[in-house]
Amino acid sequence: MLREIRPAIVLLLVLTAITGLAYPLAMTAIAGAIFPAQAQGSLIDRDGKVVGSALIGQEFKDDKYFHGRPSATLAPDPNDSTKTVSAPYNAASSGGSNLGPTSKALADRLKEDVDKLKAENPNASVPVDLVTTSASGLDPDISPEAAEFQVPRVAKARNMPQDAVKQIVAANVQGRLFGLLGEPRVNVLALNLALDRAVAK
Repeated sequence: MLREIRPAIVLLLVLTAITGLAYPLAMTAIAGAIFPAQAQGSLIDRDGKVVGSALIGQEFKDDKYFHGRPSATLAPDPNDSTKTVSAPYNAASSGGSNLGPTSKALADRLKEDVDKLKAENPNASVPVDLVTTSASGLDPDISPEAAEFQVPRVAKARNMPQDAVKQIVAANVQGRLFGLLGEPRVNVLALNLALDRAVAK
């Protein structure tokens, strides 16, 4: 019996070493050599200090900053571990709200967000990505239209001409990958850092 089992055990150990150890280490080394920034998490630094990742959104509440998409991620309630509380852009709990089109809670939240945004910029239609959450809840990008919609608020809060803010937005629009894949987008963190740099000059 041991004679029949031994080849299976040896094969299991060899394949575990190859697929569970050697292959992941080789791929990690190759990725680090070819794409060092991406392999480290696409981190963004400011004055030598890491301020975020280009792949994970952040919450900006101040009027002088551009705001990202709403995030439906949650975290355990510190006061009651059986409940959860809203924790925007919580990478440990990636996911959407799972609320459907017939949900009253979703309809109420959308109406409240749309009304707030219309008060902020009554002369423009509200871009859909400023009121809807992404499936992951971590989306770091908004559409160029969503960024342009926020220009009047940001310009007013920073006492800047709207045209100057629009130029910063235009400079931070990323096009389709290879000119074909995806949609034009603006990374909110990169845009806000560019805005801070422009004001500091």
